[in-house]
Amino acid sequence: MPAFPFTAIVAQEEMKRALLIAAVDPTVGGVLVFGDRGTGKSTAIRALAALLPKIRAVAGCPYSCSPDSPATDCPHCSQGRGKTHTIPVPVVDLPLGATEDRVVGALDLERALTRGEKAFEPGLLARANRGFLYIDEVNLLEDHLVDLLLDVAASGVNTVEREGLSLRHPARFVLVGSGNPEEGELRPQLLDRFGLACEVGTPTEIATRIEVVRRRDAFERDPDGFCAAHAKTEKVLQKRIVSARERLGTVTVPDAVLEAAARLCLALGTDGLRGELTLMRTARALAALDGAETVGIDHLRQVAPSALRHRLRRNPLDESGSTARVARAIAEVLPE
Repeated sequence: MPAFPFTAIVAQEEMKRALLIAAVDPTVGGVLVFGDRGTGKSTAIRALAALLPKIRAVAGCPYSCSPDSPATDCPHCSQGRGKTHTIPVPVVDLPLGATEDRVVGALDLERALTRGEKAFEPGLLARANRGFLYIDEVNLLEDHLVDLLLDVAASGVNTVEREGLSLRHPARFVLVGSGNPEEGELRPQLLDRFGLACEVGTPTEIATRIEVVRRRDAFERDPDGFCAAHAKTEKVLQKRIVSARERLGTVTVPDAVLEAAARLCLALGTDGLRGELTLMRTARALAALDGAETVGIDHLRQVAPSALRHRLRRNPLDESGSTARVARAIAEVLPE
């Protein structure tokens, strides 16, 4: 069955904007989506991957390396590159019960037993290279896998040292996590690694709920026909993403916008400077999506909740949620 069209998703504007920003600039640091079950979290992630244009990769490379980039970290491409082909952007699910061997890769037992060869069997991190690694119920992920992901996400390289194997391979991916906050909190170390954090909720407007049900039912009855009906809008959005990627390097961030970002982070008491960096990158990607040459204060206002809500210290004297605190700070520091 084809993926549900991204442009057919009703409401959930903050989540859709965050995913588009991550598609334009993967250095933003990934997207965390927390909210109720059945609100389109996994649907949106798979829809975005299906929307993106196919990528060129080295044929036969288990890491889907680009033929245009250096092969310093790839054990396959460092031996020479041959033919190329185009593939869909990888979207890899990391199940909660996955073993470490399945995630990082391990010795290929079949080749070891039948041929007596020590060969590496790539894991999920290898398959996710140049794509998306999606973790549903990320707040329930086991601690040892969290530690592993933190290392790889920071370096973009997976290092395997086990069972007589010693190798490195590229593992650069956009980390996307979703979950229900009622089932447990996310470890602060992993939470900080996500560039953007979005909140989604069950629609409360009758008209919106009806439209969601109507579109989902139409898709399940005739997936190909439903996708064909949205093919034109999908193509328009795909061109917008491609243009934004090309424009990203030329979008400027004025000093006034940087100052506004710093004042906003100071007002909220965020730790370190990752908040400002994420605000700048996110606002620049949004400006590129909008076709703007310069980042404006309005771009900051739009992305600040997603970029900052998960970076706030807990204030025992303030019972309001992080989203309300960010909104209050935006109103005070960046008044319209």
